[in-house]
Amino acid sequence: MRILLADDHALVRESLARMLSGESDIEIVGEAWDGKLAVDMTRELLPDLVLMDISMPVMDGMEATRRICAELPQVQVIGLSMFTSDEQSRPMLEAGAVAYVSKTDSSDVLLATIQACAGRHRTQ
Repeated sequence: MRILLADDHALVRESLARMLSGESDIEIVGEAWDGKLAVDMTRELLPDLVLMDISMPVMDGMEATRRICAELPQVQVIGLSMFTSDEQSRPMLEAGAVAYVSKTDSSDVLLATIQACAGRHRTQ
């Protein structure tokens, strides 16, 4: 599964990249630090999945998700945020994200969510 990381915090992107690079079936194809760049890089790189932070500069993750899902419906988006409430997850899912993971969840939760997306991707 080819993944684009979109988060405005370099430390978060680096940590996610380090964690995911240990998985044999995952390739990190790029890193975006704002929503507009995430949309542009998705168009260019055509990843299978985008891990999308909700709160980013230039364009927030919800709008970036809306644009990606409208233009490239084959690309799945998982929303990421520090918030665990429905106030954040519901709008992200309504924007087209296939899942939502809180940054307070364990890495096992994120990996299981990615693997579930990979299973959906293979059956499409």
